[in-house]
Amino acid sequence: MGEYRPEEGSFDVGAVRIAVVAARWNSEVTDGLVAGAVRALSRHGISDSALKVFRVPGAFELPLASQRAARTGRFDAVIALGCVIRGDTPHFDYVCSETTRGIGEVGLRENLPVGFGLLTTDTLEQSLERSGDNAENKGEEAALTVLEMLTMFDQMDGDA
Repeated sequence: MGEYRPEEGSFDVGAVRIAVVAARWNSEVTDGLVAGAVRALSRHGISDSALKVFRVPGAFELPLASQRAARTGRFDAVIALGCVIRGDTPHFDYVCSETTRGIGEVGLRENLPVGFGLLTTDTLEQSLERSGDNAENKGEEAALTVLEMLTMFDQMDGDA
């Protein structure tokens, strides 16, 4: 388990709605990330009716779809999930860099938590390790991060 994994903790998020935006590319991996995110949210009282999963073609489309979900005003947070596995060309570097930058910008521009669940690995085996039904599932980590940020935002707003 990662040293900096979000703590399971006790989150006080109230009635929130969360969009999960997941890439279809590398679906064997991204399906596991979605399952991990849903498991973590469910453990903390987020019902299926408070979640909406949207599928996009690949990782590169995650930032735009995440921004669109945020701008609807229907969601309190977004979780972006995808997987890019290194190949023989620089394509990996471009996709990873731009997708990461774009996902980060969504949170800043829209002022809401965006969980970062983009795997950037060298092999399929590494991706499967990080998306399995285990303590290393990065979809689960992204969901816990969103819950922690929502709780912290509520504390910040309450102190105003």
